[in-house]
Amino acid sequence: MNMARRLFGHGFSIAQLEKLLGVRRSKLAILDRLRSRLLKRLEGLDAKIASLGGSARSRGGRVRNKVSLNESILAVLKRKGGPMTVGDIVGAVLAGGYSTKSANFRGIVNQSLIKDKRFVNAGTRGTYQLRK
Repeated sequence: MNMARRLFGHGFSIAQLEKLLGVRRSKLAILDRLRSRLLKRLEGLDAKIASLGGSARSRGGRVRNKVSLNESILAVLKRKGGPMTVGDIVGAVLAGGYSTKSANFRGIVNQSLIKDKRFVNAGTRGTYQLRK
């Protein structure tokens, strides 16, 4: 009798279901122990990183900045006083302390520049300035 081909719970005897549950519980216990060992190793690495003056990376979650991206862009463009390329804006925003985990931060900045009415295209592609 091939248990893998049957729908789970249909046609199994109680003994077969108990055996299947036992196998799954055993695998779960093994994975739990492995996870615990890996977490201990990770905590040890975090401690070593901290002892060298670094900070352990956060385990998920969104980065929270004191100022929104659009406000950061606004401050950068005000400081510059003239048109800037998207790449220059990205660099200045990051240099100003804005934190992000985005793999495509330049695209997000570009979308913000397009959507926010305070910013306008300066005439050449990829160059923006404050609305006058």
